[in-house]
Amino acid sequence: MNFFKRAAIGLSILLLVCTSIGYGQVVVGNDGPSEPIKVDYSAPKTYEIGGITSSGTAPLEQRLLAFHVGDRIDIPGEKISQSIKNLWKTGLYDDVEISITRISGDIAFLDVRLEDRARLLSFGFKGTTKSEENDLREKLHISQGNIINDNMKTVCANTIRKYYIDKGFYNCQVDVQEIEDEKIKNAKSLLFDIKKSKKVKISKINITGNEGVTDAVLLRSMKETKEKFRFMPMYKMDTAIAYCAKHPGYYESKDIKDHLDDYFADRVKLRIFKKSKFIKESYEDDKVKLIDRYNELGYRDAVIVKDSFYMDGHDVHIDIDVNEGPKYYFRNINFVGNTVYPTTLLKQLLGIEKGDVYNQTLLNKSLTMKEEGDDIASLYMNNGYLFFSANPVEVAIENDSIDIEIRIREGKQARYNKITISGNTKTNDNVIMREITTIPGQLFNRADIIRTQQVLMSLGYFNQEKMNVLPKPNEADGTVDINYVVEETSSDQLSLSAGYGATGFVITAGIAFNNFSTYKLFKKDAWTPIPGGDGQRLALNVSTNGTWYQYYNMSFTEPWLGGKKPNALTAGIYYQKQTNGKTKRDETYSSSSIAGASLSLASKLKWPDDYFQMSHTLSYEYYTVTNWSGYYVFSNGYANSISYIFSLSRNSVNAPIYPREGSSITFSMQLTPPFSLMSHKDYANASQQEKYKWLEFHKWKFNASWFTRIVDNLVLNVRFKMGFMGCYNKDIGISPFGRFYLGGDGLSNYSYDGREIIGMRGYDDAYLSPYQDGTDIGASIYNKFTAELRYPITLNPSATVYVLAFVEAGKGWIDKRQYNPFDMYKSAGLGVRVYLPMFGLLGFDWGYGFDEVPGRTNGPSGSKFHISINQSID
Repeated sequence: MNFFKRAAIGLSILLLVCTSIGYGQVVVGNDGPSEPIKVDYSAPKTYEIGGITSSGTAPLEQRLLAFHVGDRIDIPGEKISQSIKNLWKTGLYDDVEISITRISGDIAFLDVRLEDRARLLSFGFKGTTKSEENDLREKLHISQGNIINDNMKTVCANTIRKYYIDKGFYNCQVDVQEIEDEKIKNAKSLLFDIKKSKKVKISKINITGNEGVTDAVLLRSMKETKEKFRFMPMYKMDTAIAYCAKHPGYYESKDIKDHLDDYFADRVKLRIFKKSKFIKESYEDDKVKLIDRYNELGYRDAVIVKDSFYMDGHDVHIDIDVNEGPKYYFRNINFVGNTVYPTTLLKQLLGIEKGDVYNQTLLNKSLTMKEEGDDIASLYMNNGYLFFSANPVEVAIENDSIDIEIRIREGKQARYNKITISGNTKTNDNVIMREITTIPGQLFNRADIIRTQQVLMSLGYFNQEKMNVLPKPNEADGTVDINYVVEETSSDQLSLSAGYGATGFVITAGIAFNNFSTYKLFKKDAWTPIPGGDGQRLALNVSTNGTWYQYYNMSFTEPWLGGKKPNALTAGIYYQKQTNGKTKRDETYSSSSIAGASLSLASKLKWPDDYFQMSHTLSYEYYTVTNWSGYYVFSNGYANSISYIFSLSRNSVNAPIYPREGSSITFSMQLTPPFSLMSHKDYANASQQEKYKWLEFHKWKFNASWFTRIVDNLVLNVRFKMGFMGCYNKDIGISPFGRFYLGGDGLSNYSYDGREIIGMRGYDDAYLSPYQDGTDIGASIYNKFTAELRYPITLNPSATVYVLAFVEAGKGWIDKRQYNPFDMYKSAGLGVRVYLPMFGLLGFDWGYGFDEVPGRTNGPSGSKFHISINQSID
């Protein structure tokens, strides 16, 4: 009985609940009080829409509604629901409500109330540095007037967090706070409160399961995931070294080898440019690199069985368990499908012998990807076989040996069809096209395309990091279209400098238009701000401090004289004058001046290869000296110098601003007519004025510079320079004009007697050249060696910055009989180079001279700072 009572009570409660939820209330929006209208949601009624009004802070877009005035719809019903969905999808509204304002029979009047979302007034950061804030503002991509919603705040917070995670702040937290504006309605500011916490660094990477490959080798393969730097305990290191000294063969033992490799390779070498920070995405990439390294060492079956990382405060510990599998070796390698080239030649290029460790990376590189261009694909593609492909297939695996069959598909030869250029906004098409060696109708040649890229880079008009080539092959008709993609960068240069020297405060200004156009001088639209785009070069330089010193220089180069061949014509004039600051009316007035002009014609050669260039120059200089002593062999007089200069150079440097590969070699000779040999004067007893009325000498110079990529963008630059000056007549001897002065930064414009200034860091100006009776007399022969290790901080074309470490050795001699290339002054130091398109290459160096210079220094030259402009102190 009690059971039935409880069941009856429960049923009654259920009926009451169902009855109550079957109805909803909609308040009628009439003027004045109104009774609630009850709507039965379980039984919708059909109404005709008599009118639609809008309310709230946001305007209504009628197109978003699924109903219109005059439509008959169910209320509540699908049309109402769809309209609300449409309005919400826009993301523009903070609240959406559709209500009945009045019902007359079967006609209903509706109101759509929309509340506008807040708009962004401003945003700021808390817990950041100024530079970090600038970076974040660029990354967030939000601005005043944007609608504030949850999605926007989430995206911003995630962007900020990723920015800091990439910097090693793995525990970074971002709190987004909304601040309402008191004056502007519905406007808010966002404050991103950032709690970076400490950087998360990798304390230890534990690798287990590796028997054939040491920890150090595997750790080096992980390029971005590095342990914190820590020194090996000295007792551990000393023990390892001592044991290896007594037992040389034991070095191959894994325990000892791990200690030494781990210390020298991983703890030192890899810390130079990489910081220890944990980034999960980089860690995932590095796991792939670890397996790639195994594959390169012959372990083709190597896998990571499991891995994990866990936090310990602000340190991360990583555990990686690997299964190496067996080590494999190449056995038989056969080629099939090759008809153009014999198998013997292909095997020679492949460079893999039977018994070599199985290395899939090396195999692929030898087939298609060698930077030196001596792979099999280059052999075919340099002969037009653009559609060539080589597919290596493992055809047999027996024990630890693998047979490879390389299946060649040669295809047919392709020829160039259309050659186009894109991205040049200033440089004229013809200026670029005349440098391109890929001509329509010729056979495709990959080497020519690479060479064309190098030539375009050397022009200095384009961003070397953004240059690209886009081929569009058409195998059906055996043609290929080539599009050279360039990005203009500023090539004009402005130099402004000031310094204090022996003649007082000197101001120097110079401007070089490296992509000038004389053809557009009279075109009004071309002055933006100066006419350019035709590849000509106009340079102007002025240096003065008033009456003491004045220097003027102007040069112009037409790189394609006549427009048909790369014959560059350069004309230049200059004038330099120095005085003691007195006026000409003063009896103590003294001065020296040099006026000069030159005309040069340079031609590109095709033999031995197209990296060669030959130039011929005629030069004339006129020296006048008035009551001036110290730098010249006479105090009053004049001298003439007319000479012919021949130069032969080869430049294969792959980029003008930050070269990574290639070389630059130049040989030159400068000859004056042997005037004394054509006369019958007794020059042994002639005056200094008579001896040097017409200067005579022969000068020989050789410069070489090699660039070698060590790893990534780390580059070694080795340079060698030498010069020799001889005479025709022993009674006249070595000309005192035009000698070599070695030492310092090489910045001085004071050429005085036509001297050549060669910079060498760690020593003062001209300190490494002969010195006699308190006066620099210059050298007739000199040597200089330089080795620089360079690494870029940024390769951005608007501001390229790289650091360098250098060692140098050099010396000058007055007499060739004193020449000793093993007795030179040495220095070493550090420097930085900053390339700004408008100002050129700026250099700042600290050098330490190790040697004492007799008559110049007491003890080593010591610490010196140097500044260079548009040169590399080479």
